[in-house]
Amino acid sequence: MLRSPGALLLDFGGVLVDAPSPQHLAPPDLVDRLSCLVAGTVPGQQITTDLREGARAYTRWRDDIGRTGHPVELPHSRVWADFVTRTWPQPARDAVEREATPLAYAWTWRAEWEVRPGIPEALQEASDAGLPLAVVSNTLCGAAHRDFLASVGLSALFAAEFYSDEAGPRKPNPLLALLAADAIGVPIGACWFIGDTLGRDVACARRAGAQAAILMRSPRTDREPRHDDLRPDARVEDGYELLALLRRAWGASAASSA
Repeated sequence: MLRSPGALLLDFGGVLVDAPSPQHLAPPDLVDRLSCLVAGTVPGQQITTDLREGARAYTRWRDDIGRTGHPVELPHSRVWADFVTRTWPQPARDAVEREATPLAYAWTWRAEWEVRPGIPEALQEASDAGLPLAVVSNTLCGAAHRDFLASVGLSALFAAEFYSDEAGPRKPNPLLALLAADAIGVPIGACWFIGDTLGRDVACARRAGAQAAILMRSPRTDREPRHDDLRPDARVEDGYELLALLRRAWGASAASSA
């Protein structure tokens, strides 16, 4: 039985929100926006192709750097320059660099994002019980995540939100979790870390020294390579099962102190 936590650190995609679908790599609105920005000097079909290939290359980079000791996020301008606009004319590359951050926001945002089942109930009950909550997420643009949480009425429940593009470290770099724990004033050893991947989330929780690593299953969990050396302390399917796990921990804690 897990001990009652002092705080919850939660991933965004795959935990709070359905994980982004991998096929939406070149949204038509973003293609049109880029085409206007570069004044037609890059054909629309090339923009579409370069966005798709760039997204895949960025994913490969994330996977590769995630296997290093302390990965850090790339600046928005580097992502565009290294993965998307490498073959574009220099004036077009310069135009994209000047708008790198709002373009990263547009590339990150997903119209199909939905809060995962049971998450509002779990967050509200945890907050009512006095647990500080923090988001700990790898992302190209944390502002998009932050705005989505505000739009669905969840942001007020979080004491802090830490995103890799703003803070610097990328999970499994433990510093991202440690920064969040420090911001909410709870020792990392008293925090539950909830994520949907073994290689990033459970590894980050272990390296940081979190009290417990909880794996919430998502489509991304099923696509992940095997990590036989990493085992979560508990597995849950959604927010409802997370809440049930919390209630059992609270009940066990109350029983032991009676």
